Amino acid sequence: MGQVNIVRIGRYYLNPKGSITLSTGILADDPVEKTSSAAMVNGGIHSFVKAAALEMKNEHRINVVSLGMVEDAYEKYKTYFPGHNPIPTSKVIKAYERSVKGKDNGRIIRYYD
Repeated sequence: MGQVNIVRIGRYYLNPKGSITLSTGILADDPVEKTSSAAMVNGGIHSFVKAAALEMKNEHRINVVSLGMVEDAYEKYKTYFPGHNPIPTSKVIKAYERSVKGKDNGRIIRYYD
């Protein structure tokens, strides 16, 4: 509920046309063994962002960046994600840049490969 609460409270502090970006991961679309709780939370945040976007006021926007395994974490977690490709830091930055600086609202910005 932490990210949901950020939206519930943070929307009152946004400048006009401001945005909120939440973070999830590949488990929403491609869960692996022992990740059912994380997969459920990730999928729930995706649905929340789509619905919350319909209720945003003052031209506020909300999006979620959903990443595959980030390059910096690959060595530590690669055994949990067989066959997955690490996401380069440059793509991670572009995903958040798109959410903050773009015009999307209610979008799940996926970078899995």
